[in-house]
Amino acid sequence: MPRITKVYTRAGDGGMTRLGGGQTVSKDDLRIEAYGTVDELNSLIGEALSEGLDPLSASELRRIQNELFHLGADLSVREEDKDRVRVPRIEERHVEALERMIDRFQEELGPLESLVLPGGTQGASRLHVARTVCRRAERLVVRLLREEAVGPQTLRYLNRLSDALFVLARLENRRNGVPESLWDSRA
Repeated sequence: MPRITKVYTRAGDGGMTRLGGGQTVSKDDLRIEAYGTVDELNSLIGEALSEGLDPLSASELRRIQNELFHLGADLSVREEDKDRVRVPRIEERHVEALERMIDRFQEELGPLESLVLPGGTQGASRLHVARTVCRRAERLVVRLLREEAVGPQTLRYLNRLSDALFVLARLENRRNGVPESLWDSRA
């Protein structure tokens, strides 16, 4: 558990920052961009939670927020440094937990007959925004993978998480009696 005694360090004033392994990189480095977007996603989930979501969904989202800290830590350390720097990682068990949750909630929702337009309750709308930021984080990790290795479950986790956020948004609308707005392909 990190102990933070000082919030500012002034080290970033020149546009540079340190990775978890100690390397100094530019603040616009792709790795920084990836875990910064994961942080943004986590904040959006916190914003959705502030809307008073269904208690079961809220419980799942609080677990996911903790996992997103794991993911940020996992991304903040290069793979070649993980033997010397202990860092929480996203593991297969995290991906499997998302899949189980999606399957459980999908039973209540039933199959999709059309694409769903983002919206509905405030909570569902915020979850849809979180889903799109999750997709951006996923795209950034794909770009990062072209340059260097990342944790083996990172990409899978982000892919499942975006699906989970979609399902949770639909569930939030359903449990609040708000009908889904469906895409009209002929509009």
